[in-house]
Amino acid sequence: MRILIACEESGVVREEFNRLGHDAWSCDILPSRIPGKHLQRDIYTVSVDWWDMMIAFPPCTDLCVSGARWFSEKIKKGIQQKSVEFFLKLAQSKIPKICIENPVGIMSRIYRKPDQIIQPWQFGHGETKATCLWLKNLTKLVPTKIVSGRDGRVWKMPPGPDRARERSKTFHGIAAAMAEQWGDL
Repeated sequence: MRILIACEESGVVREEFNRLGHDAWSCDILPSRIPGKHLQRDIYTVSVDWWDMMIAFPPCTDLCVSGARWFSEKIKKGIQQKSVEFFLKLAQSKIPKICIENPVGIMSRIYRKPDQIIQPWQFGHGETKATCLWLKNLTKLVPTKIVSGRDGRVWKMPPGPDRARERSKTFHGIAAAMAEQWGDL
């Protein structure tokens, strides 16, 4: 399949699909952390007609509940509305199979409830990080390796210049499950 991994600079999900023989490309305005098939540009400069599947990771800073204390300022400045519109444009893409990933946040109210909420500990990582998935023509992910650890490492990360980038990185176990379970659909 030809798979577009939108808003992914880590390269983690892209590489899992490519490992299984798919033609997967990541696209982000930032360079990829892992060398490979990466389009460093705005996602909307990429034609949607060419892709069989899109897995999108739109920025969550203005949408997730962990940032709720800053919502009023973001609403006043129109920042939150731009993030909502970006998310909705991805959701309305004509690509046949779509997954949009985001933490628990306002899109459950504005768009619709997610089809699934997953946790890293369901896929081999002993951490908590509730992650919503909105799906179009894709099945819910089946947990692959439930582990007992329930550390909130991602939530506890100290402030710093790479905090947002590190918090948004997809866990390898989740990326592998996406590739293995959706790669044959």
